[in-house]
Amino acid sequence: MAVRLVVLVTSPRLPAGLLTADAWDAVRSHPVFVAGPTPLADAVRAAGVPVVEVGDDPESALTQLRAAAAAPETGEAAVWLAGPTDTADHGVPALLAAQLATDPTLDYQVEILYGSWDPPGARLLDVASVMDRLRSPGGCPWDAEQTHDSLRPYLLEEAYEAYDALLDGDLDALREELGDVLLQVAFHARVASEDPDEGFDIDDVAGDLVAKLVRRHPHVFADRTVTGADEVHTNWEAIKKAEKKRDSALDGVAQSQPALSLAAKYLSRTRRAGVAVSPPALPPSLVAPTSEHELGALLFALVAAGDAQGLDAEAALRAAARRFADDVRSAEARTSASRD
Repeated sequence: MAVRLVVLVTSPRLPAGLLTADAWDAVRSHPVFVAGPTPLADAVRAAGVPVVEVGDDPESALTQLRAAAAAPETGEAAVWLAGPTDTADHGVPALLAAQLATDPTLDYQVEILYGSWDPPGARLLDVASVMDRLRSPGGCPWDAEQTHDSLRPYLLEEAYEAYDALLDGDLDALREELGDVLLQVAFHARVASEDPDEGFDIDDVAGDLVAKLVRRHPHVFADRTVTGADEVHTNWEAIKKAEKKRDSALDGVAQSQPALSLAAKYLSRTRRAGVAVSPPALPPSLVAPTSEHELGALLFALVAAGDAQGLDAEAALRAAARRFADDVRSAEARTSASRD
């Protein structure tokens, strides 16, 4: 006796009753079986379709499948609702696989039917769920004790490790490190959600990001046209400046970044804004480097020379960068005053 077993596979990350038309046709046309209670079984029952729970006895399950297939009105088929923990062996639910393999009297064919599937990004729901479990009563004591302040060092550390993986060209390491960066985002959002007054959650973070991306890509989501990547960048900066209502091209630069990248950011912002302020000139005794190798060697020599004198190169460069920023803001103020 031939039995057609339709294994209905669904995404556990979507509402259980959100099924394709083919899936609903299958459960309404054939007997439906499930190993035990699942949200999918509840949803199918709620739609008026009987669902038989066979428990964890494979012999009983096969007996019921035979009976279902013997009834002419079933079309010699049965539907098996695969649960989130119902693993399969070549498409056959684990509960039935061993029995089917040893039972010569049962002729069967297995058809996998996807009733729903994960959309891109669906596993991010798992991140939020696991983070919630870790911070909730009965979760992890260490995770439960963390605050924004205690987590602060890890955000930079994980970002640096991801950056190292990029420099090494190690995509396997990058994948792992990006997960660690994502953990910090999820962790801070979960901590913030516990603030009864001014909290936010991961959905707020994601919603703000989506809104920002849409606003700053009018050439994609609106009717603006661009001639290339340079104009995209120019538009991005103009929209950003209008959103932030900033007075200076240097507003919004992260002050806690290393002094060297801070100085480079100040220079690039000043150059793009067209502010006529020159950085400190090289002393006459130094020759301007013409390659990254020469620049690196000069920088290292300056750090070493300062160290020999007990000087902190990081602090010195940060102070110089801030003096440059003050000059830029003064120049911007003078330009604004002249226009008024």
